[in-house]
Amino acid sequence: MTSTDSRTPHSSKGVTPSEPRSDSGGRLAAGRIGTSDLVFFVVAAAAPLTVLAGVAPFAIGIGGAGAPLAYLVSGVLLVLFAAGFTAMSQYVRNAGAFYAYVAHGLGRVLGVGTAYVAVVSYNLITPGVAAAFGYFAADSVHDATGTDIPWWMLSGVCVAAVGVLGWLKVTLSAKVLGVALVLEVLSLLVMDAGILGDRGTAALDPASFDPSTLATGGVAGMFVLVIGAFTGFEATAIYAEEARDPRRTVSRATFIAIGFLAVFYAAGCWLIMGAFGTERAVDLAGAAAGPDLTFSAAELHVGAWLADTMHGLIIVSAFAATLAFHNAAARYLYALGREGLLPRRLGTVSGRHGSPGGAVVAQSAFNLLLIAVGALLAADPYSEVFLWTNSIGVLGIMAMQALAALAVWAYFRRDRRGMSAARVVWSPLLACAGLAVLTVLAVVHFDLLTGRTGAVNAVLLVPLPLVLIAGFAVALRIRHREPERYASLTTVDVERDV
Repeated sequence: MTSTDSRTPHSSKGVTPSEPRSDSGGRLAAGRIGTSDLVFFVVAAAAPLTVLAGVAPFAIGIGGAGAPLAYLVSGVLLVLFAAGFTAMSQYVRNAGAFYAYVAHGLGRVLGVGTAYVAVVSYNLITPGVAAAFGYFAADSVHDATGTDIPWWMLSGVCVAAVGVLGWLKVTLSAKVLGVALVLEVLSLLVMDAGILGDRGTAALDPASFDPSTLATGGVAGMFVLVIGAFTGFEATAIYAEEARDPRRTVSRATFIAIGFLAVFYAAGCWLIMGAFGTERAVDLAGAAAGPDLTFSAAELHVGAWLADTMHGLIIVSAFAATLAFHNAAARYLYALGREGLLPRRLGTVSGRHGSPGGAVVAQSAFNLLLIAVGALLAADPYSEVFLWTNSIGVLGIMAMQALAALAVWAYFRRDRRGMSAARVVWSPLLACAGLAVLTVLAVVHFDLLTGRTGAVNAVLLVPLPLVLIAGFAVALRIRHREPERYASLTTVDVERDV
């Protein structure tokens, strides 16, 4: 592997062949993932039904009438981020997207630190969502049959199924996620149609899009919840090594995913409020009825059958999100194993399926371990296992997004490679500023993510800075002892502008 400066990509001919290929030595199968597959991966990871049923009511209760506008504003911020993010994806194609971008823009030491943060973030989110699956599934089984099945047993089934799908060809996962996503979206569209059919234009309160609604006291906390609802969209770049025509596929999928999520969340949140009237919806969301606000809207304006269907589909939504984050987490493990920043075995690939086999097994084992620990400690699967692990993960991803945006600016600052200043200078700088502010707000309002205060939050915040420092130490050790290896870190699948 040719040694290069962190900001100067080397030529890598044949990185994106037209035919799929893989080998057991460490290369993922290229050319298998198209734009629609990528969209399914990232939108399913965002779990629209879980967001609109489980998060939006809390955002409404905290931030009031401006919640729909907050989703749109967040979408605009992430479009600015995506402008530079996708520009860099044309030159740096690596399954460890965030860390590779930071390494090439801001230096390898910070890049390796970011790599360890990425591994912790994505690998914590996955078992957390699997725990949520067990929680929802156990409730549904009890309601339907009266039988009590431990949540951890159902979560274990989820992890096993996800592990099998992760081992097989990545296109199979895309098909499963596509079906799950269509079902989620259809149920929410039926609810929206029912609300409009019953209330007409009375359900469309223009006050929700008045900028003055964002001047309320709870707006900071609301944005912490809202921006977290987009988590997963950035995974488009993780699959760049496996994408068909990645220069176009990654960019298209990223903008489609952000645009869809922003509009879908804003419209869904707006109509959920319109189902009751804005003021009453805010009151209900801030009261004990808040968590059931979306299901109540579906039952009130369509029927109990839709509410029951949505209760069932939220299990599907949790499974889809688990699968999507499992695939992303496995690819980070694979990328770091390939670089030797984690055990090399993680960088092995299934010769038959072209999937990161070693990482899939390790990630699945970690999921089972965390769920087992939750069960042994008698932890609540939703309010503790899910919320706590996902709070750490979402915070880590937000911080990495801010760093990646700054890395894009740094990467293109001397040579824009024919791209506009708006795309590779101003957009990433604005995105970095916005994401940095939101990251700080997430730390300040961490209780909104975890549902806890005091010592619990302090303990949960510790892992991210610790692994960042550990990454610095590893990078500095490699730079001192193995300068040639250090110079080649993150240069896999980097192309020179031609």
